[in-house]
Amino acid sequence: MRLYALCVYLFLYIPIGVIALFSFNAGRHASQLQGLSTQWYGKALNNPFVMDALETSLIVALVSATLASLFGTMAAVGLQGIRGPMRATFDGLIYVAIMIPGIVIGIATLIALVTIFDFVNPGIAAMWPEGVEPPNLNMGMGSLIAAHTMFTMALVVIIVRARLSGMDATLTEASSDLYATPFGTFRQVTLPLIFPAILAGFLLSFTFSFDDFIIAFFVAGSETTLPIYVFSSIRRGVTPEINAIGTMVLAASLVLLVTAQILLRRGDKKK
Repeated sequence: MRLYALCVYLFLYIPIGVIALFSFNAGRHASQLQGLSTQWYGKALNNPFVMDALETSLIVALVSATLASLFGTMAAVGLQGIRGPMRATFDGLIYVAIMIPGIVIGIATLIALVTIFDFVNPGIAAMWPEGVEPPNLNMGMGSLIAAHTMFTMALVVIIVRARLSGMDATLTEASSDLYATPFGTFRQVTLPLIFPAILAGFLLSFTFSFDDFIIAFFVAGSETTLPIYVFSSIRRGVTPEINAIGTMVLAASLVLLVTAQILLRRGDKKK
């Protein structure tokens, strides 16, 4: 079993290691190592198209992670008080949202948004003053944020609910006995205890949103995120610059994932 596990890990991580190694290639060919250099990192960071795509990805990831953390926490707290078949139904819907392939979510979101836009835009145009061009809802930054919020919110719900289920119920009961309002109990007792889980959910949501390509490909419209830019670039051939971008994204994702894991473990120790 150890040999089998070793082979699996090598199969998964050797290609990643190769990409990281060739990102330091001094030559122009991605598959021929001709010395070591950091020149491609500099070229990637000075590429205006890369920077524009990076800015778009950061904005979408930050906003969607914030909204997912907010709505996911509200949903987790609300579901904590539900019992019976209704809770099982909501639990199933949350897990299904994670299990569904990204391409299905992307297509479904695209169809839903196009249908909504086709219904809403004529109504806006009819109510708009004559002689003034009405706004036209279409794919772009808003659709990206909405799709990523919907996808990553399920992660936050699961993480926060796991933290809530491990809380000592006597703490909230004691708060009620001391005449605290429900909001006061949440603000002074529940929120400090679940905050590490909320922060971990935010970091995971940010990572998933920043790295997402499949869903963004369907709903981005004219916007270009960093994964979409990388995909468009490798269609013309892989260069050391692409390897450098991939390595930097990988390093940032690993830092966020490790930070989220540390926060969750610290939260468990404080139970």
